[in-house]
Amino acid sequence: MSPQSPGSGDSAKRAAQLREQLSEHNHRYYVLAEPRISDREYDALYHELQVIESENPELITTDTPTQHVGGAPLEAFENVAHGTPMMSLNNTYSRDELAEFDQRVCRLLPEETFTYTLEPKIDGVAVSLRYEDGILTVGATRGDGKTGDDITNNLHTIRSIPLRIHSDRAPALLEVRGEVFMTRHGFAELNASRNEAGEAPFANPRNATAGTMKLLDPRIVAERPLDAVLYGTGAMQDVTFDTHIELLETLKSMRFKTPPRIWQCDNIESLAAALDELEASRHEFPFEMDGAVIKINERRFYDMVGATAKSPRWAIAFKYEPEQAQTRVNEITIQVGRTGVLTPVAELEPVLVAGTTVSRATLHNAEDISRKDVRAGDHVIIEKAGEIIPAVVRVLTGKRSGDEKEFRMPTTCPACGAPVSQREGEVAHRCDNLHCPAQVKNAIRHFAGRGALDIEGLGEALVDQLVDAELLKDAADIYALGDRTEELIALDRMAEKSARNLLEGIEKSKQREFWRSLFGLGIPHVGAGAAQTLQQTFADLDELRSASQETLEAIDDVGPIMAKAISDYFADDAKANLVDRLRTAGLNFTRPEGAANTAGALTGMTVVLTGTLPTLSRAEAEAHIRNAGGKSSSSVSKKTSYVLAGESAGSKLEKAQKLGVNIIDEAEFLKMVSD
Repeated sequence: MSPQSPGSGDSAKRAAQLREQLSEHNHRYYVLAEPRISDREYDALYHELQVIESENPELITTDTPTQHVGGAPLEAFENVAHGTPMMSLNNTYSRDELAEFDQRVCRLLPEETFTYTLEPKIDGVAVSLRYEDGILTVGATRGDGKTGDDITNNLHTIRSIPLRIHSDRAPALLEVRGEVFMTRHGFAELNASRNEAGEAPFANPRNATAGTMKLLDPRIVAERPLDAVLYGTGAMQDVTFDTHIELLETLKSMRFKTPPRIWQCDNIESLAAALDELEASRHEFPFEMDGAVIKINERRFYDMVGATAKSPRWAIAFKYEPEQAQTRVNEITIQVGRTGVLTPVAELEPVLVAGTTVSRATLHNAEDISRKDVRAGDHVIIEKAGEIIPAVVRVLTGKRSGDEKEFRMPTTCPACGAPVSQREGEVAHRCDNLHCPAQVKNAIRHFAGRGALDIEGLGEALVDQLVDAELLKDAADIYALGDRTEELIALDRMAEKSARNLLEGIEKSKQREFWRSLFGLGIPHVGAGAAQTLQQTFADLDELRSASQETLEAIDDVGPIMAKAISDYFADDAKANLVDRLRTAGLNFTRPEGAANTAGALTGMTVVLTGTLPTLSRAEAEAHIRNAGGKSSSSVSKKTSYVLAGESAGSKLEKAQKLGVNIIDEAEFLKMVSD
């Protein structure tokens, strides 16, 4: 569906229609994982709403999907009082204590019939969302239970949280409570990105989520892989729920993401069986789950059972023991990443943890090793941080014999012998030799991997051989292998047929989508999703390279850290040379025809901005130009199609008048790009 320019009489009606459609598609994509339209169709609807709201600022509402992005940084969080206290649950690891909980409830409810519910306990950060007349007005942390931090702007970036309750009869007041978390997969990608950028990795998903929620810049929060599950209530008006099951069903109908599985249990025996069933399936969930939450299902009994000063007596958290194992550190080695970061790795005696055999565990950096005092020869406890990445939890110092060896970061790179440095403000140590074989190998593996250029036949072992034989010094050399067929065939396990298949795979990679080429470059912080966003925004590599950092920051899901990384990458002469060689070799750096966000009202045209516009920032105006297929320029010439002039326009406006270039204001411009 292409954007249309609404008349003044139906702007409000069309905006309301678009808000409803976008809300529905957000729910299907982020909550149900059942998208109904393509990204391009969604972007067209989103852009149309942006145009209407730009032309009619009075139509912007707090629940509009265009507000689902990070705004300007805050100086500090404000305090907000909870309508009803946010209590924490009592924890237990003991089945006997769980039985005592059941006996206590039975004593408090003599002669009453009741049931329990059991649901996964998500290891995240507790939040409360306040909806007034169906509109999200405040989102807050738990804090001390009575008062928390106002993190509304940060919560706006989490697309699974609805900005408006989907209901024909939204209650006057409803505080919905739940957990913000980071998916295990997202956590692994975030830490990999931080390691490559020389930043300290997070210890686990909960730590990463808590740290993210404390950030004052929601644009950075928007870059993090956050999600939310809602399962409870605080203050309410005009709404009641008879059971916890009914509450969850109602929240689900209102488009909240609720726990993915819930059990209803008649007694302590069925509760114990449900606990076993949940534990058996704990690795099937996308989030880190450390136990179960058990509640009385019938809510009318909550007041009768009561609460202590901190915890309700009608609920309890049963926590599973962490999946840990004891093993020995045989040695500590160094792994050199594709950006030169040196990562210490504990080489372990193989041990079974969480269903898999673990023989290596990351030690992150020198500070991590020093803090934990890990030495070669130590007996250690390991677990899977976020149930993905094996990590050393602690050292069993009581088992030391005195033969253990303390670790020191090397002063030279173990792969190439070049000096190792530590940049100001970074915890990472780096090899600064861009030709370091370890860096080259990892960069080429990333470039040729399935998520990027997907070059069939160019696996890890072959990359090692090609780099060691000096046939590859960077990714661009891949496309010169066709001229070195005899040297290819001479490699171990490389017959003529294998060489031919490899060269065919290399040739096919030239047809991969633009975003895959971008992702393959290995720009810090730019994952596959961000690369696709950049493809939707920029028609080709030249547009992307010429974009300012401010322009990049204005793009949804691209915050200041990623924007700086992109700008720095293309400003680096060595990186720019690599990109130019890849393009000369025939790699695709152009968006597919028809993949732009709009129908292209400015296709083939050049627009120059001058002065201050009434509602649009320069970055927003430039984004509109690109989305409509045009190009933004900083200088006026006879080839300029339009000059978009605002208040205090200067010499560019005068030059445009002398040359007879069309001059338009913001209102004309917005109508043009919406058409």
